[in-house]
Amino acid sequence: MTGPGAPPETSGSAEQAFGGAERGSDGVQALACTIEALLFLTADPLTASELADAAAAPVADVEAAMRLLAERHAPGASGIRLRELAGGFTFATGPESEDAAKRLFSRPRAATLTPAQAETLAIVAYLQPVSRPEITRIRGVSADSAASTLLERGLIEESGRSQFGAVMYRTTTQFLKLFGLTGIEQLPDVAQWDPTPEEQAQLRERLLRAGEARAGGGPADA
Repeated sequence: MTGPGAPPETSGSAEQAFGGAERGSDGVQALACTIEALLFLTADPLTASELADAAAAPVADVEAAMRLLAERHAPGASGIRLRELAGGFTFATGPESEDAAKRLFSRPRAATLTPAQAETLAIVAYLQPVSRPEITRIRGVSADSAASTLLERGLIEESGRSQFGAVMYRTTTQFLKLFGLTGIEQLPDVAQWDPTPEEQAQLRERLLRAGEARAGGGPADA
């Protein structure tokens, strides 16, 4: 399978194109890793010449590296196959994975976030725990719809209540998985500094004032 929902490919294999694998040097092993990454990054088949140009390596070395990849992804050793398609080479799934792939891609796909949802999620991520009234004040418009959608998608969750009884929100494990983070401490530092608690409080107040000004049409003090 060379793309989402596509059936496993049955075209010529790299073993047929390059013959049996040979033990390569450390340099060819490293080149094989580079070529593997290049083939992973593109959906279009790449010729040995194109791979050689991208990797800045001789075509002969590329062919030797491809032999190693063909062995690494041989039937029974990997669920991925190195295939010769449309005059080039690409990765495809083995035929044994067809049924599983069909079940996977038959599931409903999550829609992308709207600007309002992305803005709300960013506020929760950086100021968590934060209440919905605070989010509304910062954005200058109601956050009810965006917050509800983020809750339904499992990107944020309730995290207790404020001293005024408002529900507080924080991001979830699903949020970390979606953005490839191990923890919220890996969020980009938008200000390029590590704020103290006092600076965090000042930033929160500035954001709140900016949101209120936006809602009222007045100048934003931020």
